[in-house]
Amino acid sequence: MSRQHLLTIDDLGADGIEELLDLTDSFVEVSERRIPKVPVLRGKTVAWLFYEDSTRTRLSFETAARRLSADTMNFSVSSSSVNKGESVLDTVQTIEAMGVDAIVVRHGSAGVPRQITGWVDASVINAGDGWHAHPTQALLDCYTLRQHRGNIDGLRIAIVGDIKHSRVARSNVAAFTAMGADVTLVAPRTLLPPAVGLWPVEVTHSLDDVLAHVDVVYLLRMQLERQAQALVPSLREYTAEYGLTASRFARLDPDALIMHPGPMNRGVEIAADVPESPQAVVTNQVRNGVAVRMSVLFRLLGSEVDPRQLVEESFSG
Repeated sequence: MSRQHLLTIDDLGADGIEELLDLTDSFVEVSERRIPKVPVLRGKTVAWLFYEDSTRTRLSFETAARRLSADTMNFSVSSSSVNKGESVLDTVQTIEAMGVDAIVVRHGSAGVPRQITGWVDASVINAGDGWHAHPTQALLDCYTLRQHRGNIDGLRIAIVGDIKHSRVARSNVAAFTAMGADVTLVAPRTLLPPAVGLWPVEVTHSLDDVLAHVDVVYLLRMQLERQAQALVPSLREYTAEYGLTASRFARLDPDALIMHPGPMNRGVEIAADVPESPQAVVTNQVRNGVAVRMSVLFRLLGSEVDPRQLVEESFSG
């Protein structure tokens, strides 16, 4: 990651991912304390610019900033001048003129966060752009895997579902393979990207063929809001072929983990009661998202001082 922006997992590489995961350990400790707050970003201001609806990501970033003692500015697109035709350029320049140090951006079009970096001096963090990338989701998923398995290297991970429209899938493939995992994509042909043959993955159209051989099943929802046409006969048929039903869950190795970026469509890609099983780590993914985003914000906006030292000093003071 450059000192200024986080746009894709490729900005980090394996060493950068490892550095952020190590840093996250410190901020997990912060989050577990009675008063989960440290003054490491006091005086900094972080703004949220979300052109798409979000619950987990937006709240996670807001919580992360506040736990680092940063000031926050929440820009609501639905009640802003965007509805009057204001361009992204004018919007971000207005926000920067108010004195912000970082802008967290989510937009329905790929490439918008990168475009914004050319318009402002503030740090830009990509919180999801179109089908393109969602780097902090991939980081929190890597952290969750390391937390439960100790090491990502050598893990066999199946990513199942709507790969074609998923920025999470793209970022996770980049992150998981950079960390040494073997990734298999499981989807019907209609839900695979045209250039998937260039990805560093295996591809199969049968979930049943891989269930007994994987360490992690990473489920994606059907992103119907991004689909211009019907790409599966019906959700019922999709569930029959690609859903983690109760019978498929029973065939998993008892140590296999189940992951999902949310929101879950219970009864479609995952059986209604499976998320409550001990093998499902979906809640941990959400919890770890705060500490991971604290790490990203600190790495972009913090000082050159070792953050572990700052965290320890704030506890002892």
